[in-house]
Amino acid sequence: MTYNNDTAPVNGIMSLPGEIVTHEELSGVQSQHKPEEESTLRILVVEDDPTLARLEAGILTAHGYTVAAVHSGELAIAALRHSIPDLVVLDLELTGNVQGWDVLQALRDFASIPVLLTTSSATAVRASMRHRGENRSTLDHLPKPYPMQTLLKRVERMLTTAPQ
Repeated sequence: MTYNNDTAPVNGIMSLPGEIVTHEELSGVQSQHKPEEESTLRILVVEDDPTLARLEAGILTAHGYTVAAVHSGELAIAALRHSIPDLVVLDLELTGNVQGWDVLQALRDFASIPVLLTTSSATAVRASMRHRGENRSTLDHLPKPYPMQTLLKRVERMLTTAPQ
């Protein structure tokens, strides 16, 4: 992404199709982290609502996490094949051909990192989670809408209790 001298995205474009965006790019500011400080936990946010993605990335970044965000299932799978984060916040109801369940299945083919599912259809998600046989340290659900503080607490719990 190109920035002007005020560190705001040029032409008001927050992210270009097909790219992974960091929280700094979402908010229009460049990172103040030095390369040697990159030992923080990494979170991938998969959310097709740009306002919610910015909000989630903002709260997580403010609490010390390194956050990348993508807006589609296709980009999520590409990002996960490129680099495995410590946790994924995954919207199940994505627009496009690849839904959240597809992303989760692709991820589970090569990693068992914690995934926090977000969606408004809680009943079907809980049943599917039980069917998959995963526990709440590797797969949990946060029904929409939710307070950002609840998102933060759930992420912290999952990262603390997840098998290493």
